[in-house]
Amino acid sequence: MTAPGENLKINGERLWDSLMEMARIGPGVAGGNNRQTLTDADAEGRALFRTWCEDAGCSMGLDTMGNMFAMRPGTDPDALPVYVGSHLDTQPTGGKYDGILGVLGGLEVIRSLNDLGIKTKHPIVVTNWTNEEGTRFAPAMLASGVFAGIHTQDWAYDRVDAEGKRFGDELERIGWKGDEPVGARKMHAFFELHIEQGPILEAEGKEIGVVTHGQGLSWTQVTITGKESHTGSTPMPMRRNAGLGMARVLDLVDQIAWSHKPHAVGAAGHIDVYPNSRNVIPGKVVFTVDFRSPDLAVIEDMEKRLHEGAQKICDGMGLSVEFEKVGGFDPVEFDAGCVKAIRDAAERLGYSHMNLISGAGHDACWINRVAPTAMVMCPCVDGLSHNEAEEISPEWATAGANVLFHAVVETAGIVE
Repeated sequence: MTAPGENLKINGERLWDSLMEMARIGPGVAGGNNRQTLTDADAEGRALFRTWCEDAGCSMGLDTMGNMFAMRPGTDPDALPVYVGSHLDTQPTGGKYDGILGVLGGLEVIRSLNDLGIKTKHPIVVTNWTNEEGTRFAPAMLASGVFAGIHTQDWAYDRVDAEGKRFGDELERIGWKGDEPVGARKMHAFFELHIEQGPILEAEGKEIGVVTHGQGLSWTQVTITGKESHTGSTPMPMRRNAGLGMARVLDLVDQIAWSHKPHAVGAAGHIDVYPNSRNVIPGKVVFTVDFRSPDLAVIEDMEKRLHEGAQKICDGMGLSVEFEKVGGFDPVEFDAGCVKAIRDAAERLGYSHMNLISGAGHDACWINRVAPTAMVMCPCVDGLSHNEAEEISPEWATAGANVLFHAVVETAGIVE
């Protein structure tokens, strides 16, 4: 395919204005966003995105999982589309850029092609994947997972939130359940622009991350059961403290992750303590251990050592322990051709860049199962994400979108 000239750029100011306008929908309490999936705010954000896409001359498709597909036609009616996108939903205390940059960066690709009068052989489709965050309806990347055949649609529809509301019912309630069968679309390639959600690019002084791999993930829910008793009147030798058992297991988790440095990580982010009273020794704790690595053998080793080590700790303390695998996916190696398109674009545009392994899960990790896929990342301040203080600069957003623009347009093929 013919590569775009280095003078072809997106409109960075328009991209930034779009990010700020979308951020007005579902505002958080501290400057970020609370636009959780299938809420009224999500519906409002979707409507704004649809309006922008239609104004850019795109036709909007909508599948039965609520995934949105805005298509700019190509010149070859038989050519498979090049897809680009991410997600518009946020964490409860989320930022203005996680996911949103990838969707609106894709829209900016379309707008810039229109401005420049460029036609492409392959159609280009901008996608908003439903429920990437997984914070209201677990697991994360739910709709892209159904699209890629990882989950069944019926199973996804039956996911419930903390109030017992079903995913399928809420999708209908907000009016964004389409008729198109999920997963029916075929892709020439898929590209996702995202903020790094980590500190590496900023620390290294690089403008662009060329994502070569995605870390695999393992979530194990651990339940430790002891005996509730009074914190003041129960002698130390007679205690069966589930909270203390958890503390020792979490120290083990940290040791296990450190043993596989530098790329492996491990921690527990979700913890419930029962009865969670100031003067009652915990009788039960439930927590989820999150292990990640780009090496499947490392993940399997970490899981094995968690099971064996936690069992030994609890046996020695008179506690019972149970394990349940509640989520996970294997490490991802992105398509070499798509990765090269991103790297070549960064070099052509003169941006400093480096290879990255994504520490977070993304829709691209599932779509990689069904189409050639790659990701481009831009830095975020202090690596902070899933936080209302999440921040990027307009310059970083523009650089990432320019690289996305070049990679997508080169893959879609410029028609002279």
